[in-house]
Amino acid sequence: MSIVYRTDATLTADQYIDVLVRSTLGQRRPIDDPDLISRALAGSDILVTAWDGSALVGFARAITDFHLHCYLADLGVDAAYQRRGIGLELQREVRALLGAGCKLKLSAAPAASDYYARCGYTKNDRAWELPPGARLATDT
Repeated sequence: MSIVYRTDATLTADQYIDVLVRSTLGQRRPIDDPDLISRALAGSDILVTAWDGSALVGFARAITDFHLHCYLADLGVDAAYQRRGIGLELQREVRALLGAGCKLKLSAAPAASDYYARCGYTKNDRAWELPPGARLATDT
């Protein structure tokens, strides 16, 4: 069966969590909090899904202004479907929704760094993050 890519699917938190687990992304996501996952899905600007018949096998979830910056928050493909080009096609589908000058950005899992380099991404050592609960300094 061929994989079908969709931008019109509405996923439940349980469907999303199921693929997070099957893709190994679940190790780094709050899969024990479906309400948080539901809110993240609702707050996303782009959700591209990959289907094998009625089975969800992958997704790309992004937050973007569509013109300057797009953050690829999650790219997950069921481990049984990996190495078939599904992840690459999901990224192409996301990119097709963006303006020509929009830069695609992401934070790669340690095991995925080589994958993104092969896809054409360049490493940026200037990215920073502020973890939940961390305080901003009062003086700079």
